[in-house]
Amino acid sequence: MVTVLDTYIENRERVQPDDTNNYDTAHGGNVAKWMDEVGAMSAMRLAGNPCVTASIDRLDFERPVPRGDTCVIESWVYATGRTSVRVRLRAFRETPETGEREQTTEATFVFVALDEDRSPTPVPDVEVETERGERLRAAGLDAEPES
Repeated sequence: MVTVLDTYIENRERVQPDDTNNYDTAHGGNVAKWMDEVGAMSAMRLAGNPCVTASIDRLDFERPVPRGDTCVIESWVYATGRTSVRVRLRAFRETPETGEREQTTEATFVFVALDEDRSPTPVPDVEVETERGERLRAAGLDAEPES
């Protein structure tokens, strides 16, 4: 049994000059790449197999991450399909000297688990065991695109 909290990962990237755009803030493509990498790690924790990106249902850039700040990415699995894993991601800018944080980006990614032949393979359900896990799961479901 894998729980929502088992899939929670937080990672940091320092925004260097090579990571920035013309406005001296993190290039959106770099933030998306960092989110994709951390999201795949959460998906793999649930699946127990390699996972690849199937879709990005949402990717909302709310504010920039300045050069020199740290981009903190948090990721967790909130739902599963037969072979797919739905992952919620949030990015924050963090001032290295103080730890002050502000959310900058949010996203919902879908990953597919692959077997050794690189074919889609079934994944287990994600379980919710704690109140924090339920809050994380609900935050993912709240981010679902409207049908």
